Amino acid sequence: MATKKDDFSLLIHGHIVTPYAQLEVPATGARIHQLLEYQDGAVAFNETILDIGPTEKLLQKFHLSAAQAVYDVGGRLVLPGFVDSHTHLPFAGTREKEIEWRLEGLSYQEIAKKGGGIIYTTELTRAASPESLKMQGEEYLNRMLVGGTTTIEAKSGYGLDINTELKQLQVIKELSESHPIDIIPTFLGAHAIPPGETAEIFTEKVISAMIPKVKDQGIAEFIDVFCEENYFTPKQTRRIVKAGAEAGLKPKLHVDEFASGFGGAELAGELGAISADHLLNISRSGIKALADNMVIGTLLPGTPFVLGSQAYAPARSMIDAGVPIALATDFNPNCMLLSMPMVMTLATYNMGLNAAETVVASTINAAWAINRHKSVGSLTPGKLADMVVLPIKSIHFISYLLGQAPIDFVFKRGDLVVDRGQIILHRP
Repeated sequence: MATKKDDFSLLIHGHIVTPYAQLEVPATGARIHQLLEYQDGAVAFNETILDIGPTEKLLQKFHLSAAQAVYDVGGRLVLPGFVDSHTHLPFAGTREKEIEWRLEGLSYQEIAKKGGGIIYTTELTRAASPESLKMQGEEYLNRMLVGGTTTIEAKSGYGLDINTELKQLQVIKELSESHPIDIIPTFLGAHAIPPGETAEIFTEKVISAMIPKVKDQGIAEFIDVFCEENYFTPKQTRRIVKAGAEAGLKPKLHVDEFASGFGGAELAGELGAISADHLLNISRSGIKALADNMVIGTLLPGTPFVLGSQAYAPARSMIDAGVPIALATDFNPNCMLLSMPMVMTLATYNMGLNAAETVVASTINAAWAINRHKSVGSLTPGKLADMVVLPIKSIHFISYLLGQAPIDFVFKRGDLVVDRGQIILHRP
């Protein structure tokens, strides 16, 4: 699509709902409920959004006869494209047999000892060709796009050796260049401890062998660590994050998923992480640390759901304390969840989030969690024209339909890329 200012398209007669443009801080406290809404709204756009407002007002400024294309959505709900700020794409292999093990009562750690878990996926990902990883990754991305997701974060972490970690990151780079979805890369070399290694020895390998090569190739933006009992201690995590920061990688942390009192959220606050993710067992002091340091709490309700856990992140306590929260899928071979509307549904029924909170957490706050809040996450002039059109009356139907919320149209950078469930254009 042309991007000259006098070339524009129009989306008219939509029920437009968007977070306000919040460029100074993410939405916290009462502001997570605040949405800008036009019952009969319009958007003028090319690659970016030119203006937004009531249809009648925009048609006085942008005439139908001058538009490159006009999309009359007939009162359908229009939202910013969803931002999925925590995924583990790409990987090889699936772990469907682990469902039976969980039904038998095995824990995440017991499944790992039985031959499942991260190490199982690591073995398959090491053996996979870049071409196969890319092909499978594109299939998953297509399903995300059809579900309204237009930007994601993607992690390495299924290599646990430098060659495979770089292979994953290179595949992420190539997918971002070839697919409509924008993909933000994270280096997660410290995802687990390889067999035959100790956490201390592997920590040193991540610092001395992996991070320098990731830096040299300029192939990641963030660094992540699985700071959890039986994985990496806060002390080891601190060392890895410090080395990553010296290499220009901004920190994100997996913390407080399995046990309380480990100090993961507190460490995220201390280190100034852009986000702390999971947080099922976050402590009061951890909540305070995130709030005081404006660290995004990225909540992943799909994970406890597939693990059969009764413990979900205490979203209401976090919001009340001033923690900015985001929602994400945690898409990985243990949680094959690709739909942000389903994440919003799980957040409503299992964490008590209302409709406005789920929208903000899935758009602008999720954009903050990957440092893309200035370009995506709200329908704001100057931002990318990433939009989702749903054939429903209001945001309340997203959770009401129990994960069935259909998507009629998806626009990415102003291009119509999904038309009634069919992908019609890939970015060159």
